[in-house]
Amino acid sequence: MSSELPKSTGAPAHQNVTFPSAGGTAHGYLALPPSGSGPGVIVIQEWWGLTDHIADVADRLAQEGFVALAPDLYGGNVAHESDEALRMMLALPVARGVELLSGAVDHLLSLPEVTSDTVGAVGFCMGGGFVLYLAAADPRVSAAVPFYGVIQGELPDFSGLKAQILGHYGELDESIPVAGREALSKHIQEQSGITPDLRLYPANHAFFNDGRPVYDADSATRAWASTVPFLHEQLG
Repeated sequence: MSSELPKSTGAPAHQNVTFPSAGGTAHGYLALPPSGSGPGVIVIQEWWGLTDHIADVADRLAQEGFVALAPDLYGGNVAHESDEALRMMLALPVARGVELLSGAVDHLLSLPEVTSDTVGAVGFCMGGGFVLYLAAADPRVSAAVPFYGVIQGELPDFSGLKAQILGHYGELDESIPVAGREALSKHIQEQSGITPDLRLYPANHAFFNDGRPVYDADSATRAWASTVPFLHEQLG
C-alpha cells in the first residue's frame, strides 16, 4: 500500500495509490479533502481511461469534503482515439470491472480518513454504466450518480440495490435514446422499489468533460450543483 498522504494544507491532498483488488494489485488516484477526512466516493473513468479529467473530478469532490478514489480499470493505459477507447472498453468484461471496483470499495472503506460506512459512486460514459453495475452488485454503495451512463449488454439485476440514484443525461445524446432511459428507470423500479432520479439537460454525450468539444458549461454546472448535496445527503 502507498505511503500516507501529506498533511492537509487547506487544499485537497492527492496521490497515486496501489491497493489489493480482484486477486492482484490495482492502481488509482486518491484525493483527500482539506479537512483530512470525509465520506468516501468512488470515481469511475470514461472509456478513455484514468485521464486528467477524471483526476480533476476526484480533486473537485475532495474540495467538497469527500475522500475520492478513482481506480484505474485499464492498468495504466489511456486511449487517445475513439476506436482505441472502444477496443479497450470491450476488452474489459463487465464482471471483471465490477470485481475491480468492489476491490476499490474495500480499499476506500478501509481508510481511516473515510467517515462513512457506505460509499458513493460517480462515473461517466462507460464509468456511468459501471456505477449502475456496481450499485446493483454491491450494497455498500448507497449513492449512485451515473453521468450519461452506457450500459453494455443486458440491464443488471437490481433486486439487491440499496443505493439512491441520481442520473445526468443529455437530450442530444444519440448513444442513449429516450426509450433506453425509460426502460432503465422502469427496470430499476420494478426490481428494487427505488425510483431513480434521471435528469435531462440540453446537451450532448460527455457534456461534463471540459476537455472535450461537446462540453456544456451550463449543463455541467447544474449537474454538479445537484450531485454534491445528493452525495452528502446519502452518505452523511
